[in-house]
Amino acid sequence: MPFKKLLASFGAGGASVETALTDADVMPGGSVDGEVRIRGGSVNQQIQGLTVGLQARIEVEFETEGEDAEREQDLRFTAVRLGGAFELQAGAEHTVPFTLGVPWETPITAIDGQSLRGMKVGVATELDIARAVDSSDLDLLRIRPLPAQQAILDAFIRLGFRFKSADIERGHIRGTRQQLPFYQEIEFLAPQQYSGLHEVELSFVADDNAMDVVLEMDKRSGLFRQGGDTIRVFELGHHEHQGTDWAAYLHQWLSDAITRHRF
Repeated sequence: MPFKKLLASFGAGGASVETALTDADVMPGGSVDGEVRIRGGSVNQQIQGLTVGLQARIEVEFETEGEDAEREQDLRFTAVRLGGAFELQAGAEHTVPFTLGVPWETPITAIDGQSLRGMKVGVATELDIARAVDSSDLDLLRIRPLPAQQAILDAFIRLGFRFKSADIERGHIRGTRQQLPFYQEIEFLAPQQYSGLHEVELSFVADDNAMDVVLEMDKRSGLFRQGGDTIRVFELGHHEHQGTDWAAYLHQWLSDAITRHRF
């Protein structure tokens, strides 16, 4: 085998792939358009396939030495194959357009133009090269909240809650319409007016008809008993958020829950 072809089989001098997005700002339930640009290396190579999909960095719980721990993992949750196998000539360039649907459950990564710390969701492109190291590319997306989601987020800010963090956890929230193998938690630190309450965790689980809003109260030491109704799940239609004072709604639920569970 010529030396330069051997190098290509290990990724040196081989094909490269780059993805260009028309617009990286999208919302759940929408779509992202772009094109994949493939450039041949110094030798001809057999391309087995080209795939684009959405990928998220998630947290996975596991047990080690009898203790619970977490690790991060990249998980592809949608995938579309673009065309079939072909031979890529040395130095040749190909451009492949695509449209990729964004599932309704896709996590939010930006609010009011600000990226949420810890959120990493993007378009993953993979070029499957025969007998070679796969060439891949990841382009991050800014997933904006749906209007109904924004209404709930705005209500927490109006009540004085402060954004703490966000993560994507592998698992399933019981009693919701969840289809993907993970869910997002957005954590808010509680203001002093909610005595004893430490934070509230917020999750959205949407489909094309409506969404489940999941609220979980996190106590300070001694506030709540185990169990009880410190978790609240309610359905909200995509166009039903208008006309409701969500700050008042959330304040009432939080106040009632604290009163019921105070020792």
